Amino acid sequence: MNNIAILPKSSEFTEKARLLASKLNLKLLPPQDHSQLPDSQIVLSVGDIISLQPCGKKASGAVYVDFVSGAVDHRRKFGGGKGQTIAKAVLVKNLKNPYIIDATAGLGRDGFIFASLGARVQMIERNPIIAEILQDGLNRAANCPDIADIISRISLFKGGAVDFLANMTEKPDVIYLDPMFPVREKSALVKKEMRVLKAVAGEDLDAGELFEAAINKAKRKVVVKRPRIAPAISDRRIDLSFEGKANRFDVYINQGF
Repeated sequence: MNNIAILPKSSEFTEKARLLASKLNLKLLPPQDHSQLPDSQIVLSVGDIISLQPCGKKASGAVYVDFVSGAVDHRRKFGGGKGQTIAKAVLVKNLKNPYIIDATAGLGRDGFIFASLGARVQMIERNPIIAEILQDGLNRAANCPDIADIISRISLFKGGAVDFLANMTEKPDVIYLDPMFPVREKSALVKKEMRVLKAVAGEDLDAGELFEAAINKAKRKVVVKRPRIAPAISDRRIDLSFEGKANRFDVYINQGF
């Protein structure tokens, strides 16, 4: 995280930025135009919204969490509900309010889908910078009357998923994993966003360890999101697989349930 610093959007947000810089042990920059900073610099921009912003005159747009509007809100309203491929893979038939752990929460979009469909969701994000962006998005969404009830079903743990699973007291019905993988989506916007997140989070080198921990803790099943043509995360037999245009969802059922 040597190339990441905290940048208040204006002097109004300097104290908020200072507290965050202290919490994350990152350098605090004075308010300035991010386009004037070196291309190698990424800033955690602090304003009404906390976002990741690549720097330089040709930098891509900011990465932030928005559950209230835009693509996530559109998907909630018109995305197909329980008919979505991800919902078919993750939700449990005849179980109205499953407890789901999203162990690699990232920007929280998939976990939000589960909560919008009635699940109680425990999000886990180990990267402290991404976790702060996600927490900021959850906090803002909690104040929106239209989705406050959805947000109330979501909890966020900032830390490692393997340790969380080892010490939890309540076993989840489902554990969902979406390890970081090479960008394959055709959308240039998605590619830019994923590049920024990879620059911050790095590779998921311990995805196999997390998968084995999940297999031992999920009451009903583990679901792993993969690029459509990528190899499986493990040599274990896949019980079901739900395929979409760009991704697939491999389902490993707990046969002892």
